[in-house]
Amino acid sequence: MQAIMETLFDAAYLSTVITLGILMIKKSKTNKQYYLFGIMAIILGAGDSFHLVPRAIALCTTGLENYTVLLGIGKLITSITMTIFYILLYYVWRKRYNIEERQGLTIIIYLLAALRIILCLFPQNAWTSAKQPLSWGIYRNIPFALIGLIIIILFYKSAKSKNDHSFNFMWLTIVLSFAFYIPVVLWADLAPLIGMLMIPKTCAYVWTVWIGYNDMKKKWDKNMKIWDI
Repeated sequence: MQAIMETLFDAAYLSTVITLGILMIKKSKTNKQYYLFGIMAIILGAGDSFHLVPRAIALCTTGLENYTVLLGIGKLITSITMTIFYILLYYVWRKRYNIEERQGLTIIIYLLAALRIILCLFPQNAWTSAKQPLSWGIYRNIPFALIGLIIIILFYKSAKSKNDHSFNFMWLTIVLSFAFYIPVVLWADLAPLIGMLMIPKTCAYVWTVWIGYNDMKKKWDKNMKIWDI
């Protein structure tokens, strides 16, 4: 039952975010904000597929223990693509709110992202091992969490000051994604059921993508009505 339900959920998730990403790229035209959002969604889905597809195959065949290497490599790839996801989300913020300066903030984002990726590449992470050290799970997620915190603050403050109703909850989607992700990093090995928190974490990311797509769709529909008139 777990294999069927988890596989169906993952398939729905991957197809949804990738489809929304493709639609955003196709319909964004000259709007760079939505174009970036589309690329961001595709990177999210494509990156997660490196872990979720082998996991689905493992659950439906001989079990997770026989796919340790593939699952580990998939987690490494996902860790890197998620970092890129947040870099792109940062640039969505800059485009949406017409931020021209604050280059120091951009440097901080890139330094934290580089540190995160470098830490992910250290062999001490033991990605392809059945037993991965908790300490390195914490190390590599510290700069990642800091990026998330910065993005949360930026969207919260900007949406509030600009009275941006469409992106009013963007900050909350990121808060939820980290709130569900951090317990998995810290305690999933001790209590495997905690790993179920990855489901609401995934839903939070779908919400993030949907906010961008829905905002674009509203503007698209509004333009169509103008043309009809």
